[in-house]
Amino acid sequence: MSMRDYGKHCLFSGISGTITLDGKPVSDAKVKRVVGKAHTQGELKDETTTDKNGYFKMPPVFDRSVLSKVLPMEFAVPQRIVVLYEGVEHEIWNGVKRKREENAESRGAPLIVQCELTAEETLKEVDGSPIFSKCVWDAEADAPFEIMPPEDDDE
Repeated sequence: MSMRDYGKHCLFSGISGTITLDGKPVSDAKVKRVVGKAHTQGELKDETTTDKNGYFKMPPVFDRSVLSKVLPMEFAVPQRIVVLYEGVEHEIWNGVKRKREENAESRGAPLIVQCELTAEETLKEVDGSPIFSKCVWDAEADAPFEIMPPEDDDE
């Protein structure tokens, strides 16, 4: 790591993919992303528009905080993506990023999604980061956490 990267962490990895409605590409939809800033108040916002094939692409969002290297702090960054299409807002991504590395949302691979606006929102936990989404992407979800009953001391 160079000195230029000191305190730098990824708040939301670069993301690309397609958005559909009833299986058909959604063109000219606004894709709005809101990202919380790590260890500070405030948020970062950006947006793009889908092309005629429903394709969109957004760059990674990085932040720099020297405090995160000096003080022990939990890394928990809120992430949200909303699609505005024909006057209706569709939330397609709502999660909390819990690792500083780029592409942690997809276990190190590029984050490429397929999002169906009519899909049911599902929870997918990747590397301890819970993500509620109408999108699918190629990242294996964490194994479910099982609560084991207490052992019976009478035996």
